[in-house]
Amino acid sequence: MVKLEDSCVCFVPLYRNNPTCKMLLLTDPKDKETVLAVYLNQCWWPVEDVLKTADPSRDGLISVQTFRERIVLFVLNYIIFGMLEGSSANDAFFLPHSATECAKILWRNGEAVAFYSVKMKGSLCDGTTSQCYLLPVLDTIFVRRKYRRDGLGMKMLHDFCQSFMAEDALGISCPISAAMYQVCQKFLQTYPEEQKRLWEVEAPGDWSQRVNIWLKIQMESSPSGKAEEGSHIENAQTSKPRQSDVDQMNETIEYIPGVGKVAGGDTEKKDDTAAAGTLNSQGPEQEDLEQGASNTQQCKGFRKRTGPGGLVGDKATKQFRIIP
Repeated sequence: MVKLEDSCVCFVPLYRNNPTCKMLLLTDPKDKETVLAVYLNQCWWPVEDVLKTADPSRDGLISVQTFRERIVLFVLNYIIFGMLEGSSANDAFFLPHSATECAKILWRNGEAVAFYSVKMKGSLCDGTTSQCYLLPVLDTIFVRRKYRRDGLGMKMLHDFCQSFMAEDALGISCPISAAMYQVCQKFLQTYPEEQKRLWEVEAPGDWSQRVNIWLKIQMESSPSGKAEEGSHIENAQTSKPRQSDVDQMNETIEYIPGVGKVAGGDTEKKDDTAAAGTLNSQGPEQEDLEQGASNTQQCKGFRKRTGPGGLVGDKATKQFRIIP
């Protein structure tokens, strides 16, 4: 039996800077930061079920292309990382990705377990300037806790570099977390040919806004470098959101009045889960990002299923079903 209360149901934008497309979320009455379910295809789906699929071809890194994959990306980024598995010591605000964000989701054993997103060369830095990125930039990256320490962070970083072989320089959004630096160090030791290509950058990535990551690692590992080493951020969201983004996000979260009390009946078995993906460079606590398991590579389309498909309008459902 689940009791729905007005304060526990809210709409949250699916995309950044697009308040018209929203996700309906059910939160724990005792802890508003804990999301219990997402409303899809006229029923409530537990968060973990949204990240699953019965499609055996969905394995490894797959590009986010379909609407369902965008939903999976939203759940991984905004709910799993931003609300459930993010470090309590990190006060970063986790924004959804844009509707056109270039991202890949890593699938393993029928479950979305990690993702990364990229700011493409020539794309606008934000909606308030005409500046464009001067190089491809790995913007966000995240591996779920139970899949960390399994080389997934390195796998995604390698995939990012392999996706832009023609580029002389590649960026990772500043600031880079301590955990992500550990991944970069191991990656660059394994693939020394990438040492000259990988830079920590601030948008738009002019040469004055770049620091070579390998050089920085070498400097900080020296005695003099350690003495000047600054504090580290645990969970890395590489691009810190602007205050205007935070204000806009707060304004677009809507709580639904008059939902009433609802009893969740028998569980109903469904096929897969619909999902979507995006990518903001978010590193797990002080743990190695290599910890993750499967990442995302190009995947085209979800298999049609009886599972969740679209979003509802502005009315909350009156049944909360737990789907195994």
